[in-house]
Amino acid sequence: MNDEEARTRLLDAAEALFYAEGIQAVGMDRIRSTSEVPLKRLYKIFPAKEALVTAYLERRDQRWTASLRGAVAQAADPAGAIEAVFDWLARWFSEPDFRGCAFLTAHGELGTGPAGVLDVVRRHKSELRELLAELAGPGQEDLADQLLILVEGATAVAALSPGPEPAHHARRAASTLLAATARQPRHLDAAGTTP
Repeated sequence: MNDEEARTRLLDAAEALFYAEGIQAVGMDRIRSTSEVPLKRLYKIFPAKEALVTAYLERRDQRWTASLRGAVAQAADPAGAIEAVFDWLARWFSEPDFRGCAFLTAHGELGTGPAGVLDVVRRHKSELRELLAELAGPGQEDLADQLLILVEGATAVAALSPGPEPAHHARRAASTLLAATARQPRHLDAAGTTP
């Protein structure tokens, strides 16, 4: 087994165990035994648990964000793309191993402790906010913030009651927000254009 294969096996084990049981509940020896990577190689690749947690969250962020972006890219228009976010969430919330947001869970467990972990959590949430801002459109910062709250709220509710319903409720709320935003008059800036 080379280092690349060992790293993949370690990250696979870490993701399965950390997401299902919690970061603090799972020790490095459990990661070693589940991955079947020798302890010496584990510590060669990830010298500390913080490095493993950070790598696990970075990999999860890349997959999660790419999957969500892929879902919204198929929409025909901006409103459809926003609805696609909540449809994607409904599918995620219905997965048998869904346990909520890995990033908020990590932050909840570790607080502001490990800087690398906190950076990944903040970056993930920032990327999600940026995607929602892209979908909301220029000058719609309030709408993007409101959509973020709907996404995060639905995810928190689904963590307690898994299934698609929290996403469906949030989708209806997002549709109401979009309709209200469409009815609002747009103000012109000093140049006579809408901001």
